[in-house]
Amino acid sequence: MQDGNMSPLSSADTTSAAPLDSGERRAGPEADVVSTHVLVSEEQVHKLRELSRRSRIAQSEYLREAVEDLLAKYGRNGTEP
Repeated sequence: MQDGNMSPLSSADTTSAAPLDSGERRAGPEADVVSTHVLVSEEQVHKLRELSRRSRIAQSEYLREAVEDLLAKYGRNGTEP
């Protein structure tokens, strides 16, 4: 998902099949960041977009935080094999 008010789900058909992980790698200072694609409900997109707008925190920051919380919940800190 993109930061800001743009969302591929806002104008795209959400029922189409798409890869879950594009594996696209970024260049530059965030070289260890990988782009991924996930499908979420339209309601979640609207709520996340509104939260991001109100808080002025990028949607991508919230999503990275959610992934970290999920990994912590299941005892995986990213360094275990």
